[in-house]
Amino acid sequence: MSRMWSHLSEGYGHLCSIYLKLLRTKMEFHTKNPRFPGNLQMSDRQLDEAGENDVNNFFQLTVEMFDYLECELNLFQMVFSSLDMSRSVSVTAAGQCRLAPLIQVILDCSHLYDYTVKLLFKLHSCLPADTLQGHRDRFLEQFRKLKDLFCRSSNLQYFKRLIQIPQLPENPPNFLRASALSEHISPVVVIPAEASSPDSEPITDLVEMDTASQQSMFDNKFDDIFGSSFSNDPFNFNSQNGMNKDDKDRLIEQLYREISALKEELENFKAESHRLGVRLRGQVSELEAELAEQQHLKQQALDDSDFLRTELEELKKQWEDTEKAQRSLTEIERKAQANEQRYTKLKEKYSELVQNHADLLRKNAEVTKQVTVARQAQGDVEREKKELEDSFQRMSEQAQRKTQEQAEVLETLKRELTASKQEQQALQSTLKSSLQSEAERSTKTAGLEQERDTLVVAVAQRSQEVASLQAELQQLKDTLDSEKESSSRTLETLQIQLGEKESREQALQQRLLDEQFALLQCTVQEAEQIVQDSLNRLDDPTHISCTSSADYLLSRTLAASDCIERLQGVHGKYLSNRSDVSSLLPCVALFAHLISDTILQGSATSHMVPMEPADLLSETCKQCGSEALRYLGALKEEASLGGADCTAVRNCLSQISAIGEELRPKGLDVEQEELGDLVDKEMAATSAAVETAVARIEDMLSKSRAGDTGVKLEVNERILGSCTDLMQAIQVLVLASKDLQREIVESGRGAASPKEFYARNSRWTEGLISASKAVGWGATVMVDAADLVVQGKGKFEELMVCSHEIAASTAQLVAASKVKADKDSANLARLRQASRGVNQATAEVVASTKSGKSQIEEKDSMDFSSMTLTQIKRQEMDSQVRVLELENQLQKERQKLGELRKKHYKLAGVAEGWDEDAAE
Repeated sequence: MSRMWSHLSEGYGHLCSIYLKLLRTKMEFHTKNPRFPGNLQMSDRQLDEAGENDVNNFFQLTVEMFDYLECELNLFQMVFSSLDMSRSVSVTAAGQCRLAPLIQVILDCSHLYDYTVKLLFKLHSCLPADTLQGHRDRFLEQFRKLKDLFCRSSNLQYFKRLIQIPQLPENPPNFLRASALSEHISPVVVIPAEASSPDSEPITDLVEMDTASQQSMFDNKFDDIFGSSFSNDPFNFNSQNGMNKDDKDRLIEQLYREISALKEELENFKAESHRLGVRLRGQVSELEAELAEQQHLKQQALDDSDFLRTELEELKKQWEDTEKAQRSLTEIERKAQANEQRYTKLKEKYSELVQNHADLLRKNAEVTKQVTVARQAQGDVEREKKELEDSFQRMSEQAQRKTQEQAEVLETLKRELTASKQEQQALQSTLKSSLQSEAERSTKTAGLEQERDTLVVAVAQRSQEVASLQAELQQLKDTLDSEKESSSRTLETLQIQLGEKESREQALQQRLLDEQFALLQCTVQEAEQIVQDSLNRLDDPTHISCTSSADYLLSRTLAASDCIERLQGVHGKYLSNRSDVSSLLPCVALFAHLISDTILQGSATSHMVPMEPADLLSETCKQCGSEALRYLGALKEEASLGGADCTAVRNCLSQISAIGEELRPKGLDVEQEELGDLVDKEMAATSAAVETAVARIEDMLSKSRAGDTGVKLEVNERILGSCTDLMQAIQVLVLASKDLQREIVESGRGAASPKEFYARNSRWTEGLISASKAVGWGATVMVDAADLVVQGKGKFEELMVCSHEIAASTAQLVAASKVKADKDSANLARLRQASRGVNQATAEVVASTKSGKSQIEEKDSMDFSSMTLTQIKRQEMDSQVRVLELENQLQKERQKLGELRKKHYKLAGVAEGWDEDAAE
C-alpha cells in the first residue's frame, strides 16, 4: 500500500505512503523487540532487560531506535511541508486531518528520545568514544530536527487544546561526560483531561463563606468555655479566676488543632489558587498566541492589500495604455478606410482603363475584319448606297410630315388666338418661336441635303480605297507565299547542318570525358600503388629500425586531414562538371602521398612506444591504408564514382591523432601562454576531485550504517571518518597553496601579466601542474580503495599505500609552491601548517586501517584446539611452504617496484624536460 500511494505525487498520496511506511517500521521494531509494549512506556529496569545487559544488543537496539525515530521525523516534516504556515491551517478541516496522526508521533518521539539518550550513556560507559562517533552524529541531527518540530508544534492552536508538548533542553547531552546523565530530564507528554463543569459560585465567595463559618464556630466554642459575659467584655478577668489550669490547657490545645486545620485549609486554598492561576496563565498564553497569530494575519492582510493596491495601479496604467492603443487603433482604422476608398477609386479607374482598352481592342479587331472582308466591300458599298437613298427618302418624308404638323400647329395657334384675346401676347411670342423653329427646320433640311452629298462623295472615295486595298492585299499574298517557300528551304538546310554539328560536338565531348576519366583512373592507380607500397613496407624487417616522434606524426596526420577536406570539395565540383578534371588529379596524388607518409610515420612511432599502444597504432595505420585503398577503388570505377566517401579515412586519421596525442610527452603539449590558465584549471580540478571524494566517502558511510552492524560497522566508520579528515586536510592544503601561489605571482610578476610570469617560469609552473594532478589522482584512487575495503572486496594494504601516495603528492605540491615564496610569508606558514595536518591525517588513516585489520583478523582467528598432532604438523609444513612462496614473491615484487620507479623517473624526466636541462 505504501508503494501504491507513493505513485500519487499530489494531494495526500505521499503523506499516506510515508505514514504506511512508519506503520511498517513500527511493526518491524516490535517484532524484533517483543519486550517493548505498543505505547513504548518502559521503566529503566525493563529497558535493561530488553537489551539483556549485552553491549552488542544495546548497540543494535540503538541503531533500530534511530531508524524508528527517523521515520517518525520524516512524517513530521512531510506534514509540515504540506501545510501553508502563513494561514491558520490548524483550525481548518484539511489541516486537522493532517495534524491528527502527529499526536501519537509526539508520544512515540518523546519515549524514543528518552531511551536513546539512556542507551547512548550506557554504550559510552562500555565502548570507546571513537567507535560511537557515528551514533553521536546521528543523535545530534535527530535532536535538532525533533527540537525544531516540537517548537513549531507547540505554536499551533490545534495541539494546545489536545496535548502538552514537552520542550527539549537548549543543548544536547554530553555523552563524553558520564555525570551528564543525572542532568537528563525525561520529556513527559501530558494529555489534559476533559475540563469539568464550571463552579456555581466564584472562588472568593467560597473563601468568605468558609471564613465566616469558621469564625462563628470559634465564637460559639469560646462562649461555651468562657461564658457569654467574657465574650461581651473581654477585659473582665474576674470570672476567669475560678477556671482550672487543665481547662486552659485543653482549650489551648484545641485552639492549636483548629489553627493547624485552618492552616491546612489555607494551604489547600493556596494550592487551588495556584492551580487556577496556572490555568489562567495558560489561557492567557493561548490568547496571546491567538492574538499574535491574528496580528500576523492582519499584517499579511495589510501586505496583501498593499500588493492589491499596487496591482490596481498597474491595471489603471494598463487601462490608460489600452485606451491610448484603442484611440490609435481607431485612427489607424480611419486611415485604412480612407486608403480603402482611394483603392476603390483607383480600382474603378483601372476598370475604366481596362474597358477602354477592350474597346480599342474591339475596334482593332473590327478594322482587321474590314481588311479580311475586303472582297465583300463592293457589295457592301452598293448596299450602303441603297440604304443612303432609302434614308434620304425617309428624311424627306419626315420633313414633309413635320411641315404638315407645323401647319396644323399654326392653325391651332390661330384658333387659340381668336379664342382668347388675353393670351394674345403669348400667342404672338409662340408664333414667333414657331417661325424660328420653322427656319431652323429649313436650315436642318439644307444641312441634311449637304450631308447626303458628302456621304455620296465619301462612298465614292471608300470604293476607290477598297479597290486599292484589294490590289495591295493580293500583292502581299503573292509576296508572302514566295517568302514562305524560300524560308522553308533555308530552314531545312540549317537544321541539317545543326544536327551534324551537334553530333560532332557530342562525339568530341564524350571523347574528352573518356580521356579525362582515363587520366583519373591512371592517377588513382598510381595512388593505389603508393598506398599499397606503404602498407607493404610495414611488414618489411628493415623498416623496424625506423623511428619517429609523436609530434611529427601529428603534423603528418593534420596535413592528411586538410588534404582530405580539399579532396572532398574538388570531388564534388568534378561530379557537377566532369569536363574539368585538372583540379582533382593533383589532390588525388597529394592524398596518396600524405596517407602513405602518415602510415609510415605511424609505424615508425610505434617502434618507440610500449607494446599495447604500439599494437593499437599499427592496426589503426593498416586500417587507414585499407580505407584509403577502398576510397581510391571507388574513384576508379564509373558506377561508384558518385558514391565515393572518404569519411572512414578521416575517422582513421582522427584515431591516429588521438593515439599520437596520448603518446606526446605531457609536459610539452602546452603552449607557454596557456600555462597560467592550465595552473588554475588543474588546481580547480584538484579541488573538485577532493570534493567529489568527500561526497563519495559520506555516501559510503551512510550505506555502511544502513547495511552493516557490530564490529564491521565500527571498523568502516573509523576508516571512513579518518579518510574524511584527510580529504578536509587536503582541501585546506590546496586553498593555502592557491593563496601562496597568488602571493608569489603578485610579488614577482612586476608590470607583466600572470600568464607572462607563468610562461617566464615554465619549469616551476609545470611542477605545480604535475603536483596538482598527482594530488587529485591520489584522492580518487584512495576513495576507490576505501570503497572496496568497505564492501569487503579490497585490501587494507591498498588503502595504506594510497595514503602514503597522497602524503607524497601533497609534499610535492608544498615543495613546488614554496620554492619561490618568501621565507617570512604568512601564507607559507599556513601552507606548512596545512602540510603537517595532511601528514597527521595520513597517519590517522594508516592507524585506523591497521586497527581495523587487526580487529577483523582477531575475529577470524584460527582455532587449533580440535586438531590432531598430524594435522598440526601438516598445517605447519603448508605454512612454511607458503612463507617461502611469499618471500620469493616479495623479492620479485621489490625488483618490479624498482624497475617501475626507474621507468617512472625516466618518463617524468622527459615530461619535465630534465634531458633538456642536462643538455644545457
